[in-house]
Amino acid sequence: TERLILRGFELSDAAAVRELVDDIEIARTTCHIPHPYTAEMAQEWISGHQKNFEDGISIELAITLKSSKEIIGAIGISSIDRENEKAEIGYWIGKKFWNQGYCSEAAKKIVEYCFEDLKLNRVYALHFAGNPVSGRVMEKIGMRKEGVLRKNIIKWGEPVDTPIYSILREEYEQKK
Repeated sequence: TERLILRGFELSDAAAVRELVDDIEIARTTCHIPHPYTAEMAQEWISGHQKNFEDGISIELAITLKSSKEIIGAIGISSIDRENEKAEIGYWIGKKFWNQGYCSEAAKKIVEYCFEDLKLNRVYALHFAGNPVSGRVMEKIGMRKEGVLRKNIIKWGEPVDTPIYSILREEYEQKK
């Protein structure tokens, strides 16, 4: 993108991932990030990426600043369903990089990849109801809110509502 490079993670990224993710605010607003987050967790997470990619399960990419190569977050495509031509996207950005448009920039490129390269028909995303900023990212990249999945995720023992957004191929094509 203009300011970012999206690339595969390497094991040497584990320390940077741990530093960014071991923040209660990141953990509180994501489904699968525990707190505290250890270097071992980061290594284990990164170690599974290649196999998941090869198996067609998911694609996880580091969001890095083009200027410094610094990792600022992650973005991924998961629940890839070739039969039904759909997938889910998800992302997180380190707190010190919030409110600078990086997530929207990366997510726009991932949506483009989903339609242009993976040839999908539908791309969707969820966010915790208590994290409306993530929903604004979804709107900025052309997604429309479909509704709310009530008490859809259990986070730290509490049920959480998750608004769901999507963009269809024809909507993406119209916005190109």
